Amino acid sequence: MIRVFVVYEQEPDSDRYEQHVELCRKVPNAVFRHGRITRTFAGEELAYYAEFEFADEDAYKNAVKSDEFRATGGDAQAMGVPHRIYVTEVK
Repeated sequence: MIRVFVVYEQEPDSDRYEQHVELCRKVPNAVFRHGRITRTFAGEELAYYAEFEFADEDAYKNAVKSDEFRATGGDAQAMGVPHRIYVTEVK
């Protein structure tokens, strides 16, 4: 399983983020989840979390080539909320 997850330093505007969620749900072969970060153990200042889950490497590779996936990246930048993106292989 492959997960692409995003951590935001501030919570996005909820109405604007709902527009982003609609784009994210269109990414092929992906399950999309998101929510507030309620605490961290290291005291980091993080506020929001989002993730795409893909069944395997092939599903991930196909999705990241899609127009829908590229649109989510552009839209995330347009929201203007500082964030970091990570890709993990879950065993």
